[in-house]
Amino acid sequence: MVFVDRDGKQFRHILNWLRDGIIPTLTVSDYQELLREAEYYQLLGLVEYIKANLCKKKDEDSSEPEFTRKDVIKFIQSDKVRFRGVNLSGLNLSKLDLSFVDLSYACIEKTIFSRANLHKAKFGDVEAGGSIFQDAILRECEFIGANLRGAVLDGASLQSANLQDACLAGCSFCESDLRSAHLQNANLSNANLKGANLEGANLKGAKLNGANLQFANLQRAYLRDVDLRDTQMEGAKVIGANLFGVIR
Repeated sequence: MVFVDRDGKQFRHILNWLRDGIIPTLTVSDYQELLREAEYYQLLGLVEYIKANLCKKKDEDSSEPEFTRKDVIKFIQSDKVRFRGVNLSGLNLSKLDLSFVDLSYACIEKTIFSRANLHKAKFGDVEAGGSIFQDAILRECEFIGANLRGAVLDGASLQSANLQDACLAGCSFCESDLRSAHLQNANLSNANLKGANLEGANLKGAKLNGANLQFANLQRAYLRDVDLRDTQMEGAKVIGANLFGVIR
């Protein structure tokens, strides 16, 4: 008599596979459990079948967030928070303390960060189209190469934030604080910067076609090589701004 101390729940699937080569559709966790059993019994055909189905489910679920708001809250209680490359799209992360979090290369499309503390957070090369950062603290954040197309950053604190080479087309920065922000070569086409404070910001080479700069504060801003012909500038303050090479 041979006694095998293995998972009884999954053994029925092992038997069905040996009998007729059929496995029903399972959840990811069940597939992972069955994979361990298949590897133990050295059923290579079943191992390949499970791995193929896991890859298929991963592709189907790629648009779903990998964590919940509760998961994120749990993780930020640890000393170092890193979400590099994860998918948090569509989550409501408003009002959380996410200072210093590393979200580089993450997918955070349509994610809500309203009133969140994101001081010195890293958003390099993220996909954040349509996300909401209204009234968020984003001081000294890194958004280099990020895609924020259509994002809402109204009233956000972005002092000294680095948005070089970022896609900010169609973004809303109404009344936001962008003092000393780095916006070199950023794409701000059709962005709404009405009433934004851009004092001392570096906008060298930025694309501002169709942007709204009404009543914006551009004092001491660096605007070299910027085309302002299609921008709305009524009421904007430009005293002390570096306008060398500006096209108006």
